[in-house]
Amino acid sequence: MKTLEFKFERTIPAPQREVFEAWLNPKVPGTPWYENDKLILNPEVNGFFYWLIKGTAHYGRFTEMARPGRIQYTWMSRYTLGEESLVTVTFTNKGEDTLMTLVHSNLPDHELAKSHKEGWTYFMDKFLDTLDKKAARK
Repeated sequence: MKTLEFKFERTIPAPQREVFEAWLNPKVPGTPWYENDKLILNPEVNGFFYWLIKGTAHYGRFTEMARPGRIQYTWMSRYTLGEESLVTVTFTNKGEDTLMTLVHSNLPDHELAKSHKEGWTYFMDKFLDTLDKKAARK
């Protein structure tokens, strides 16, 4: 089956470790974990997550946790047609800022899966906005 891959990058005005930890914090606006109807989150290697938002369940397991540079987890929902896809998030120093790159790969080539492009753009922009405002207050 043909698959899709989407890549998103944002330069976040915060140190690498702070951005890494913020992405895993369900209390930080802009992370997918923040907006939820129900959340179970165990962000460690082989830890699972269950994220329910607007009636749609998303779930997977963390496959890599390399603080403060890389997180990888599987991702399944009805938008992946029940197939396991892979989300890789990297955090790279860029001067005093952090280049955050999210790659969502192994998505089925289907209209439902293409909605991830809009979804990740929404979360990445909101996450950047949250940390940008926090940096401005310092």
